[in-house]
Amino acid sequence: MINIKALRDQRADKAKDARNLLENNTGDKFTKEIENQVDGIYAEIDRIDAQIERAERQAQIDGDQATTDVANENRDRVRAGLTQEQREQQDRHSAAFRNFILHGVNGMTREDIEVLRAATVQNAQSGQQANGAQGGFLVPNGWGGELLEALAQFGGMRAVATVMATAGGNPIPWPTVDETAVEGEIVPENTAASTGDFTFGTTQIGAYKFSSKIVAIPFELLQDQGPGIDIEGFTRRALATRIARITNRLFTTGSGTGQPQGVVTAAGIGKAGATGQATSVLPDDLIDLEHSIDPAYREMPGVRWMFHDTTLRQLKKMKDTQGRPLWLPGFDTKEPDTFLGYRYQINQHMPQMAASAKSIVFGDLSQYLIRDIMNVTLFRFDDSAFVTKGQIGFLAWSRHDGRLVSAGAPVKAYQHSAS
Repeated sequence: MINIKALRDQRADKAKDARNLLENNTGDKFTKEIENQVDGIYAEIDRIDAQIERAERQAQIDGDQATTDVANENRDRVRAGLTQEQREQQDRHSAAFRNFILHGVNGMTREDIEVLRAATVQNAQSGQQANGAQGGFLVPNGWGGELLEALAQFGGMRAVATVMATAGGNPIPWPTVDETAVEGEIVPENTAASTGDFTFGTTQIGAYKFSSKIVAIPFELLQDQGPGIDIEGFTRRALATRIARITNRLFTTGSGTGQPQGVVTAAGIGKAGATGQATSVLPDDLIDLEHSIDPAYREMPGVRWMFHDTTLRQLKKMKDTQGRPLWLPGFDTKEPDTFLGYRYQINQHMPQMAASAKSIVFGDLSQYLIRDIMNVTLFRFDDSAFVTKGQIGFLAWSRHDGRLVSAGAPVKAYQHSAS
């Protein structure tokens, strides 16, 4: 079995070797020989990164039970703050929901159905349309929370944005203001402070409805329940992955009309590539992009680059006028990889380098707000369209929105030339 910690330690050693070469060989000392040594170390780091990625993917597959155990521990902590009556009610809801997943409405007791219907009625003010007679019920609080946690594991926008969870889905007027040019004042003794010279604006954060599309699960997974088979977790992950993909795509490039406003859509042009840079970018372009952001935003903890993995591949090859790489490997998660001194986030829904594309964004990405509605509805389908194939269908409905909420310009983009 591959030891991930050993691989990370090996990578950290390589990163230190590269940093030492760069720091101890400045100016004329940075010869072609040193440059080749650094490039060779970077190639080794790329190889180790690929090994780590494969090992982590396998560990995730092998660690489904561990993930379930962590989820159970989190649920236990939440339950510790509930009354005995609330815990018993939560247990009845969870048990009834499990029976719904395994057996459907026809295989449930009347008590199970009433428990799920009661939960639906209690949450009716949230706007969820869940009708048990049609095969749909609101999921238990813990189940829905774990589904939203699974969305966060998808990475991309959720790794850098500010995420807000609400019980209901009514539109929220969010205050916006650009304070980068606002300063205080000297006030003479016995003189009132001024009221300021700016006003707040607002932007609406709503809740668009998303579906997972129907996930078909074989009878065998539902029937062969036993140790090591977590059908609820399997279903939750399958549904979450689909919702994560579409929400991340729209949080990245959504138009903002009838769907979330993506960060790329909201970002102004900080630097436009010159003619002939339809599929390329120069180091000076990225320095200009960096300085198109007000220093007040560049100093925020959420500031970083974001781009597609294929863009990173190109940026790793960039060097300064002395041949020194602009990309630096980090030693560990506390000191991560950087480009031009800033952290970066890989997002596979970012546009790749192409004519007129905004392939790179930079700035305080925490100014992007994602809103999740905690109530999630699950439908189960056991009609002939699925049964004749030996399957049961599941469909999740959830609601989300996202947009850049700052009135300033905390995030800007590099746009390639049209030709």
